[in-house]
Amino acid sequence: MQQEAPGSAVISLLVDNESGALARIVGLFSGRGYNISSLTVAPVDEHGKQSRVNIVTTGTPADIRQIKAQVERLVPVSRVADLTAEGPHVAREMAMIKVVSSGELRTEALRIAQAFRARAVDTTASSFVFELTGSTDKLDSFIELMRPLGLVEVSRTGVAAICRGPQTIQSL
Repeated sequence: MQQEAPGSAVISLLVDNESGALARIVGLFSGRGYNISSLTVAPVDEHGKQSRVNIVTTGTPADIRQIKAQVERLVPVSRVADLTAEGPHVAREMAMIKVVSSGELRTEALRIAQAFRARAVDTTASSFVFELTGSTDKLDSFIELMRPLGLVEVSRTGVAAICRGPQTIQSL
């Protein structure tokens, strides 16, 4: 039997916005040895009763199916969708990147930031805080280019994802 190759998956959940819901979801992952690469959660309905959770994890297709099946059984979860398997989706992340440098390194950091469409949200005589939104790969590339130019700190939001076109998590 051929081994299935592991890959990354974006799993979106709609959950009741109640105390302990996120802890139960994360506990399921940790209890079964699955890693969470990225996790975002926020209320999504007008009354704050439902939240959307986006989880990026890795595993074989069988692992991802197992994760989905186990998460669907949790009490606060009303909907589960593997956006990676369901079709086209948009996934973005935001990061703030602090660079401390001077002289030519400072000029180079600004040039690269402009090429990546990063926005300087804080500037001092010796530092910048850049804000950058895009795919995880884009953020990773920008961060790697900033390392030799004085990168000192990074804060990332994690992946937010949604289906492309008229489909919704409810219609999957």
